[in-house]
Amino acid sequence: MTIRDVAARAGVSPATVSRVFTQPHAVAGATRQRVLAAAEELRYMPNPVARSLARGRSGNLGLIVSDIASPFQAEVIKAVQRQARYDGYALFVADPDEAARDEARIAVAMAGQVEGLLLSRPSMADERLHDLATHTPVVLINREVDGIPAVLTDPTDATVHAVEHLHALGHREVVYLAGPAGYSNEMRLCAVRATCRRLGVELAERGPFEPTLASGVRAADLVLGTSATAIVAFNDEIAVGVLGRLADRGRSVPEDISLVGFGDTSLAEVVTPKLTTVRLQKSAAGIAAVHLLLDILRGGDPGERTPVTLPAELVVRASVGPAAAGVAVA
Repeated sequence: MTIRDVAARAGVSPATVSRVFTQPHAVAGATRQRVLAAAEELRYMPNPVARSLARGRSGNLGLIVSDIASPFQAEVIKAVQRQARYDGYALFVADPDEAARDEARIAVAMAGQVEGLLLSRPSMADERLHDLATHTPVVLINREVDGIPAVLTDPTDATVHAVEHLHALGHREVVYLAGPAGYSNEMRLCAVRATCRRLGVELAERGPFEPTLASGVRAADLVLGTSATAIVAFNDEIAVGVLGRLADRGRSVPEDISLVGFGDTSLAEVVTPKLTTVRLQKSAAGIAAVHLLLDILRGGDPGERTPVTLPAELVVRASVGPAAAGVAVA
């Protein structure tokens, strides 16, 4: 597909299509959206190599995150921005609000202004990611797709340690509060299931939930009334939401129920009791992703890259304690 095909589909001139991908601020919003929709339908993407030859090196990198308000993503953004600046690049950041369709459109538009893209926890389909990577250097963070370079934070060992720690404290009934479907939730859930099965711990699963404080409040209501003595939440935000809701209902953590989160975000140390959590290497992941992308921009072969995997660790704080025998959370 060519720029003329996109222009014909959108009912605009080729020059307008060109401006959408090179100077999007110069095109009216409705027209820009029409062009981007046509480009997506035709699976057209601008060629960054041709662009760079015509305009010279941009000196820009792009970062698309699943939720810019997330404490996890905020730390990734800071690390990427710091490393990009150190290497002489400016950084464009965008948040598609976890909508795969918007994410693909933003990625196509941003590709027209940057030399390479970093996608943190992208939700678009593998096929769309491959299309994007065909035209633009791409590195994924916490998403594994064959043939696309990636940096992964592997929580498996630390998750196993979390469940083993609960078991050692006498917990025999655990609830896992799932996050959105995808790599991160799947890795955590598989480790929880396997470890509970090995140790003879009864596991109940609730969710999926959006990774927010409000979701944690709703999730807590699904645990209240059960005989579970421990909760493992998809992330710190859900866990802190649970903590607040349990307090509202007069239940104590960890005296009545123990609580484990994921991420070791800033929230984990500002709540009372401080949250036991699986620490993910957020800053290290952002820095490693920039290094990987710049290596590709300097001529490295992305097809030969195996994922960079960073381990996690369990951080034990005050939200976990011995199981309260015979006490239902009600």
